[in-house]
Amino acid sequence: MAARTPSRSEATPSRELSPVDGLAQLSFVVQRLLERRAAEHDLSITQTRLLGVLRDRKPTMQELAKLLGLDKSSVTGLVERAERRGLVARAASPADGRAVLVSLTRQGRSFIARALVEFEADVSALLERLPKSDRRALSELISRLLVAHAEEQGIDLFPSIDSDRATP
Repeated sequence: MAARTPSRSEATPSRELSPVDGLAQLSFVVQRLLERRAAEHDLSITQTRLLGVLRDRKPTMQELAKLLGLDKSSVTGLVERAERRGLVARAASPADGRAVLVSLTRQGRSFIARALVEFEADVSALLERLPKSDRRALSELISRLLVAHAEEQGIDLFPSIDSDRATP
């Protein structure tokens, strides 16, 4: 009786990366995809992150600094540049007159929607190398890791932008 040859998805890789090396290498691949898409729209990675954060929340400048891991002065310049392009708007917080809320404009929302479709296509093409069950398992694992990390940082990954003021 002939031995069954395992399918490509069943085959054990001859070499396997450690979790640390694998995640680092994967982050480099994803960053390259994101950098390419950002450059096509004349944006930096940090500007792209700003727009991504604003998709589902209206944070204060201070909250935005926390979400992006930047100091407040860097966020001020970042927001000013995006505002000049018509992508974001600032408004006084109704809850705290000293605070300023940042949100996407209609143009910014349209822009990020188009860019997201392009980036999702890039990542989907990368993930197509995995069987559907592995993609589903990877998504579940990534979600658990990121939600736990965000909770430790006091960040809500699933805020509601429809509320008067979605907080991170």
